[in-house]
Amino acid sequence: MAEIKYFTQEGLQRIKDELDELINKERPRIAQMIAEARDKGDLSENAEYDAAKEAQGLLELKISQLQDLLVSARVLDESKMDITKVLLLSKVKIRNLKNNATMSYTLVPEKEADLKNGKISVNSPIAKGLLGKSVGEKAEIEVPAGIITFEILEVSR
Repeated sequence: MAEIKYFTQEGLQRIKDELDELINKERPRIAQMIAEARDKGDLSENAEYDAAKEAQGLLELKISQLQDLLVSARVLDESKMDITKVLLLSKVKIRNLKNNATMSYTLVPEKEADLKNGKISVNSPIAKGLLGKSVGEKAEIEVPAGIITFEILEVSR
């Protein structure tokens, strides 16, 4: 059985949109490329045909992977989550006790991580160290640069 993957409603919709694009636009485009290459004659020496068939194989693999992902996907219901602790989809403000720098992150599923927008994967070292903690608690987190102690200043949704 496939491992359950959690998504926000928006994240799940992005995957559905990507799958729809691949099936309804890319698949017919590649089929057309194969047909055009086939019309050019001898398939044993036709590089265009080989390239189109390889692209088709890669596309079908990607479609299959996305379909498998959707089968095991679940949407998180934020209304049933404890807002006093750091959990998936929590917005957390932390302070690095070593240099007093403050940072704000939202903990999101791995496929939705976007550091530029302050969204870190729940599987990242920082997120793993913060999970289950409440405001005022300290978390010692091992990162590539060593161990850093963070204090949790705020937790919200």
